[in-house]
Order: sequence, then C-alpha cells, then structure tokens
Amino acid sequence: MTTLTYPEVGATRLGPLPQGYHHLHHRTAVGRGRADFEAAGAAVTEWRMHRGAGTRVNASAERAAEGGSVAMSLGMGPFRVTAHCEVVWTAYEPGRIGFGYGTTARHPELGEECFVVDLADDGTVWFTVMAFSRPASWYARLAGPLVPVFQRLYARRLGNTLRRSVLAGR
Repeated sequence: MTTLTYPEVGATRLGPLPQGYHHLHHRTAVGRGRADFEAAGAAVTEWRMHRGAGTRVNASAERAAEGGSVAMSLGMGPFRVTAHCEVVWTAYEPGRIGFGYGTTARHPELGEECFVVDLADDGTVWFTVMAFSRPASWYARLAGPLVPVFQRLYARRLGNTLRRSVLAGR
C-alpha cells in the first residue's frame, strides 16, 4: 500500500466533493439493460475502457481492487505523463459497478477520481466520471487552466470508448 497525497480519501464514492479542488462530473448513457450493464462494468473494472481510450495501464491486479496500485500513462514520447494511483474503493453491486482511485506521490495532481457504471430503474446504463483535483507538480501548475479542459475531454473520451465497447459486445 502506498501513501495517498490528500486527506479526503473516499469522497468520490458518495460525495460531496471537498472544497479547494477543481471538480469534474461527467455522465453519459452507454447502453440499456442488464447485459450492457455487466459488460460496461467489466470493461471499467478490468481496465479495458482505459486501454481502449489509448491509455497505457500498469495495474497490480487484472481487476480493480481496494489497495491495488495502478499507473496510467498518456501522451507520446517525451510528452508522456504517468500518473500513479491507489484504488481506494470499489463497488461490485447489483446496480453499481466501479471504483475510485487516489493520487500518490508520483502523480502530477492531488485528489481522487472515480469511474462508475449504474443501472437505472428504467434500464439505462449510465457511466460517470467524478473527480476532485489540484496541481501537485510544477508542470501541472504550469498547465494551469488547461488541466481541467483536458480532464473533461478525457472523461468524454472514456464514455465514448465505453459506449462503443458495449455496442460491439451486443
């Protein structure tokens, strides 16, 4: 187990998100029915959604598990950024599947992010990315207002990737 770099561990599980951070909340429909829900949940917790969106994933387990470590890398060549995290909570429930991970000392930001799939009463399968963060490294501070823009674009990309994955599995 590593040392997390922020005190509000688990805040993305049920909220509210803590003050003093940039907040991200992105929600998108990715399917309908139990089969789509199960497929989306597996893609999220088995890191396939992230990999499908072009992220290099080096995880300590094949499936998200509390206490597990994961390094996510984005970019190309010298412009590749690797973010080290620890899974701080998981949900493997009849209507909710997902996890939240928090930043460790080798992450350019401080905070937490979650990736959750919910099955609504009407059968809609929703994917949600929720996060709170603030810069921890000099290059994250230098990027300033571009970081939240990138985070929103990446959350959208994950949702689109997951939707395509669910549709392809039908």
